[in-house]
Amino acid sequence: MFGITFAFAAAVQPGPLQAFLVSQALSRGWRRTLPAAFAPLLSDGPIILLVLFVLTHVPAWLVTLLQGLGGLFLLTLAFGAWKSWRDYTALQAAPPPERQQTLFKAALINLLNPNPYLGWSLVMGPLLLKGWREAPAYGIALLIGFYVPLIACSLGIVLLFASARSLGPKVGRALVGISALALAAFGLYEVWQGVSAFLPK
Repeated sequence: MFGITFAFAAAVQPGPLQAFLVSQALSRGWRRTLPAAFAPLLSDGPIILLVLFVLTHVPAWLVTLLQGLGGLFLLTLAFGAWKSWRDYTALQAAPPPERQQTLFKAALINLLNPNPYLGWSLVMGPLLLKGWREAPAYGIALLIGFYVPLIACSLGIVLLFASARSLGPKVGRALVGISALALAAFGLYEVWQGVSAFLPK
């Protein structure tokens, strides 16, 4: 459930990849843009391996501390999403590309974006390790629960802005508002989980 919520929040918040998807959909149409929605499947692999390598070589208490910091990170994202909702401007303001972009271009944009590194270091990485140590199936379920809705939301963004430009800002603003609430709720939960681990039993 957490993976689904975090994926939804990550997908609908304005960012470099989302701006790219919207600009492509508006300038090139949905047929040429849909493949770019799968960019995280290419770009996140090296990020995940790097983060998991670091996390598996640090003490357990540090991973727990990172979980608490991850909660603060989620609250920061929630605040940013709330500000985006309050002062929402459609992402179609992003300049359209001058030449046809590809899936690899979108993957490079995401690879150079700091948000996946922060998200996997502070939120998803510790959760994936925790789930994998309990049972590998839990870790796999978390990955599926994250990437399926992430890609689905990205595909939805492409189709939305390509076929319903006039409705895009209204729907986009509503999605950002929902993501702000979800991020705040899970941020508070993660902070509590991190803090409670250090409290006397």
